[in-house]
Amino acid sequence: MSFLEKVSKAAGSTFAVWVILFAILAFFIPGGFTWIAPHIALLLGIIMFSMGLTLSLDDFKAVFQQPKSVMIGVFAQYTIMPLLAFALAVLFRLEPEVAVGVILVGCCPGGTASNVMTFLAKGNTALSVAVTSVSTLLAPILTPALTLLFASKWLAVSAGDLLLSIVQIVLVPIVLGIVVKVLFRKQVEKSIAVLPLISVLGIVAVASAVVAVNAGKIAETGLLIFSIVVLHNVLGLLIGFLIAKALKLNFADQKAISIEVGMQNSGLGAALAVAHFSPLAAVPSAIFSVWHNISGPLLATWWGKRTEEPPAANELHEAEVNTF
Repeated sequence: MSFLEKVSKAAGSTFAVWVILFAILAFFIPGGFTWIAPHIALLLGIIMFSMGLTLSLDDFKAVFQQPKSVMIGVFAQYTIMPLLAFALAVLFRLEPEVAVGVILVGCCPGGTASNVMTFLAKGNTALSVAVTSVSTLLAPILTPALTLLFASKWLAVSAGDLLLSIVQIVLVPIVLGIVVKVLFRKQVEKSIAVLPLISVLGIVAVASAVVAVNAGKIAETGLLIFSIVVLHNVLGLLIGFLIAKALKLNFADQKAISIEVGMQNSGLGAALAVAHFSPLAAVPSAIFSVWHNISGPLLATWWGKRTEEPPAANELHEAEVNTF
């Protein structure tokens, strides 16, 4: 194993630590990180390109092998989190920018770190990868539509502009990554172990930039936003699990659906908030990025010790290459 691969593996396994550490640094030394803010969309595009490099037709097999489970996961992702976000925004009477930020992160697709959390939880990793991939590919349509539906109560929302941004930031880079992998498979396979490092650096940079730009506002309202983000995440994990259980999916699938629902692509939420609303609207996404990288590993560790039945066959390789 090369030095760079070792660094990448170490970065992936300590992801939460780096997000928390640099978020704290950005809060106390904002001047050292504000320069990153104009490059948030580019950083996320690089992360999505890396995701494309890891995808293959095998990742979509679960769509055909377990269509019911995949449909449940995607449907739950795009209903539970947006509805929870709207309810929390109304319940806590959030100011417009914060309300839109909470709703925006709720309308984003699942975060790809969920694949690793599902593996660690001894859940169905193949199902997790399929749900993440499908929900991400549907994001250009569903994220703008749901944001328009739920957030227009507070601020004007241009679904068309959001769609264009998501196509540029998410869809195009992923497609390019897949094409590059098809054309240069051998070269890509040699470098795939380094991709988690790129993802970690990108997400840490995005979260740090948002915290730095909003350090003053976070000092005033950070506790409220943090409480809402924790509720949003925990309720998403719980309701996702209960719905999967009520629909009689097996325990491994229940864990995968729960984690898929509760862990959002907060980097995308931050990029869209900065581009289309305000830096303040990106704060819920930044805090979500920090928090779900704490709650995810904790839940995965706890669930990893509890299996009601033999877990579905999962490949560690699938989890490692989707660590972003």
